[in-house]
Amino acid sequence: MTQVFFYHGASDKIAAACALIAGAWAKGKTMLIYAPDKPVADGVDRLLWTRDPLSFVPHCRADAAHASETPILIADRLEQPAQTERLMNLSNAVPAAYQRFQSLIEVVGQDEEGRQAARERVRFYKEQGCDVRYFDLNDR
Repeated sequence: MTQVFFYHGASDKIAAACALIAGAWAKGKTMLIYAPDKPVADGVDRLLWTRDPLSFVPHCRADAAHASETPILIADRLEQPAQTERLMNLSNAVPAAYQRFQSLIEVVGQDEEGRQAARERVRFYKEQGCDVRYFDLNDR
């Protein structure tokens, strides 16, 4: 069963996502970032290159030629990537086939639309029997 982790209250959703991605990479973990909205995907890509000049988070788009050799992938679709360990959802919808992942990371900002969509996803995941855990980013 997929474990779901909600990181909520992010003042900057993309910055919070990138900090979580960098933390996972520092622990040697791979991740697939689901960002179907191009501006969100572009923002994650750009921030992973620029957020800390002394660190490197190896990443690329899931459709890039070297994606099979890259531990952090950014995808606008979930059909092709082979990773199944952890998925980060940066959309306001339940990602298709989320069940194939061991863990699902949800990052929720402070805007009301995103918070309401997150509440609906929490209900859905709980109804599906997922273990849902919460982390308040306001405390950081």
